[in-house]
Amino acid sequence: MNISYNWLKQFLRLDWPAEQTAELLTDLGLEVEGITPFESIVGALEGVVVGEVLSCIKHPNADKLKLTTVDIGTKDPVQIVCGAPNVAKGQKVAVATIGTTLHPGEGEPFTIKKGKIRGEESHGMICAEDELGLGDDHDGIMVLEESLVPGSPCSEVFEIEKDQVFEIGLTPNRADAMSHFGVARDLRAGLKQKEVLMELITPSISNFNVLNRSLKMDVEVANSDLAPRYCGITISNLIVQQSPDWLKNRLRAIGLKPINNVVDATNYVLHELGQPLHAFDADRIYGNKISVKTLAAGTKFMTLDGIERKLHEDDLMICDEEKPMCIAGVFGGINTGVTESTKAIFLESAYFDSVGIRKTAKRHALNTDASFRYERGIDINNVEYALRRAAVLIKELTGGDITSDIVDLYPKKKENYQVFLSFKKIDKLIGQKIDRDTIKSILASLDIQAKSVTESGLGLEIPFYRVDVQREVDVIEEILRVYGYNNVAFGNKLNASVASTSKHEGHKLQHIIGNMLTAQGYYEILGNSLSNPEYTGYIDGLDNSKAVAILNPLSNDLSVLRSTMLFSGLEAISYNINRKKTRLKFFEYGKTYSKGREGNLEKQHLTLLITGDRLRDSWTEANRPTDFYYLKAVVELVMSRLGLSAVTSCPVEDPIFSEGITLFDGKDALVNYGVVNKKILQHFDIKQEVLFADFDWDKLIEKAAKQTIIFKPLSKYPEVKRDFALLLGDEITFKQVYEIAVQTEKKLLKDINLFDVYTGKKLPEGKKSYAISYTLQDEKKTLTDKQIDKIMNKLQQRYEKELGAELR
Repeated sequence: MNISYNWLKQFLRLDWPAEQTAELLTDLGLEVEGITPFESIVGALEGVVVGEVLSCIKHPNADKLKLTTVDIGTKDPVQIVCGAPNVAKGQKVAVATIGTTLHPGEGEPFTIKKGKIRGEESHGMICAEDELGLGDDHDGIMVLEESLVPGSPCSEVFEIEKDQVFEIGLTPNRADAMSHFGVARDLRAGLKQKEVLMELITPSISNFNVLNRSLKMDVEVANSDLAPRYCGITISNLIVQQSPDWLKNRLRAIGLKPINNVVDATNYVLHELGQPLHAFDADRIYGNKISVKTLAAGTKFMTLDGIERKLHEDDLMICDEEKPMCIAGVFGGINTGVTESTKAIFLESAYFDSVGIRKTAKRHALNTDASFRYERGIDINNVEYALRRAAVLIKELTGGDITSDIVDLYPKKKENYQVFLSFKKIDKLIGQKIDRDTIKSILASLDIQAKSVTESGLGLEIPFYRVDVQREVDVIEEILRVYGYNNVAFGNKLNASVASTSKHEGHKLQHIIGNMLTAQGYYEILGNSLSNPEYTGYIDGLDNSKAVAILNPLSNDLSVLRSTMLFSGLEAISYNINRKKTRLKFFEYGKTYSKGREGNLEKQHLTLLITGDRLRDSWTEANRPTDFYYLKAVVELVMSRLGLSAVTSCPVEDPIFSEGITLFDGKDALVNYGVVNKKILQHFDIKQEVLFADFDWDKLIEKAAKQTIIFKPLSKYPEVKRDFALLLGDEITFKQVYEIAVQTEKKLLKDINLFDVYTGKKLPEGKKSYAISYTLQDEKKTLTDKQIDKIMNKLQQRYEKELGAELR
């Protein structure tokens, strides 16, 4: 938000440097992020002086140039070559001296240098209006008043205004400071705390008077909840034209473009008092009737920017008897705006419901100065005063007449907030005792009235415009803000508490697994929880009716909460692949959302996404794509790190996967992992295989908390390895081989490893060869060959009997 220092001084007679005022505003919570100088004419005509043309003759070497001698207030006149057709002896002109930088209305700035033009020296430049940035005229040089003294600075002749503009980083809760008057009101409180007493000067409306009642508008409000207060008045016989320079300078200083005297006046009052206003061309209001109401969904309306919009059934509109004229509190319509031909206006000042305005502005992607203020909350008690202020201003600027009484529809008065403030609570929260008289003084400077005073505290009435101060703690924050955080003394004692937490808390396990995955070469990503509703159609069987829709979406593409973590991950993969990053390993912690029988549900997940080659290209080893078994190993690593090894598995039934596995602990599914269906990848323009694992993180934490750590000392006796090369049927899985081995020897068998699988022409049809190693160890003694052979014979017999295996 931009605040003009000169404008601010209209409310407080400050003579401080802008930097000192900025420091005080920052201390008050209105952080000044920067101070920008403003000049009504860029460059402030620095170096441009009044000159008198003493002589003017034809240039000896050019037909269209003149050779002039000009008195610029120095000891000797200077010679200047001029190409303007209207330059003549005796004129008073604007001269840019050597070294002056000019900022023309169009084009780049340029600096005047001493030079020769067609063989004649030129010591300056006699300027035209556009060359000085004073207008658009370039037909000839500017001829000034004859009474001006040569050498006088032109900056004094043209009354250039210089200003300093504060850029305030206004927080959303400070709706009361969204105007110059609001900032001045806060500044007065800060000055009072520094024992600098200043009167807050309010703009005068003493010239407000109704000349006649020749133009009356009937006003009705269909829904007072959406428009609790609505005021209006008519002004006739006005002349729409350019605004005076003082008004243009005020608006330009804060970054606004002047339009015409009526619109500029409404913008001026908006930034002066924080009250949005709107002017309608009265001759275009059909039936001389204003109706504030909602319209049917789908109604078309053309706004001032020339865009036709379809209205929502909850959009509050300002209408006449025939048509909608304005989206209330947001944007005007193209058919009733003020133009140069406007002769009479209906001027609106209202208080609209902040929630309704915010939703309407979001729906139509409109962010205006008016909606910015309505969304945060304005002062309902200021509505009529601002209307009177704007009417007086428009009357003075346009020469018009006020031709109706003020219509003020305010059926249910808004009450000020009531709060009891405990002195004990103040001392406790601030950490030191503040003098009670100082507290009362601060509250009074903030227009917070003490209705009752007791030994324990104050009964307060808080103005309605302080929408951010409705609780006791809010009042204490206000007191501390004005008192000054820097004035609170540091204590000699520091209190801290040590929390006793479980090692199985979610964030701790999350940190452990995250570090482990990072060590494995994974990168953590953070996907958007908002998702495109069209994505649900990419997965067969995904129920779109269970998606949680956003009430006020930023766009249609981000209008639902994600029901699976896959899509945000695929967006990240697609983004990277499109930038030539094809070898990717991602992990993400996040939530999914869905509708349940008892309301909306959310679930925490850990997901893994892998695609591309397993390793970087290297001369030492041939590369290969990452496959399902690599993902399986990573999944088992995560499960093992959490102490969850006793799980069962079965083929996945999720349509996300073309093939995959689900791991269970009892009846609880802990993780689904596998190869993502190619049909889904096509929608994201991904042409390479993607592996995906989805852990139910909530259940993993629950299960991990029940696990106990079991440890045993390392055996001092050696382990023995034996191998089998088994000829098996193609339908036999390693899992079957593994389970038979474990059942056969539970005590001494420590590990089983499949280190080779062979299929080929040398084997009978329908057969394959497994090369399996077995690790045996007795923790109490050294194994003998007899014991080892006995175990291996048992294994062979069971494999032959149960699996039809043969030793190769």
